[in-house]
Amino acid sequence: MGKNILVVDDTLMMRKLIKRFLGQFYDIKLEENGLEAILSMQNGYIPDLIISDIQMPKLDGFGFIEQVKATGFLKGIPVIMLSSIDDSQVRLKFLKLGVTDYLIKPFNPEELVIKVNNIFERMQEQVSS
Repeated sequence: MGKNILVVDDTLMMRKLIKRFLGQFYDIKLEENGLEAILSMQNGYIPDLIISDIQMPKLDGFGFIEQVKATGFLKGIPVIMLSSIDDSQVRLKFLKLGVTDYLIKPFNPEELVIKVNNIFERMQEQVSS
């Protein structure tokens, strides 16, 4: 069984791009905003990794990640934030929340694939040791 990745981004092109690159290796679920992603998880979808934008309607990336990290069951899910906001204070805010990584848009899709692979490899090593 493959790993499940939840991609949360309000831009259709970004969702399609991520699915095209990561969908070759992983099962991808796409949501348009944090609220839809939360509802999806409340309805039983538990991803192995979350990739989320920050600036989204209804529930932005910050509110979404706050809710995920506040839930004991979901707290351990690794998260990669994608954003056009290249601001160290914003990055620090998310890293303090427990986000695993932060990538600035535009990014090289191959870099995202490598980061995701590395996260899953580290998780596998922790399980094995």
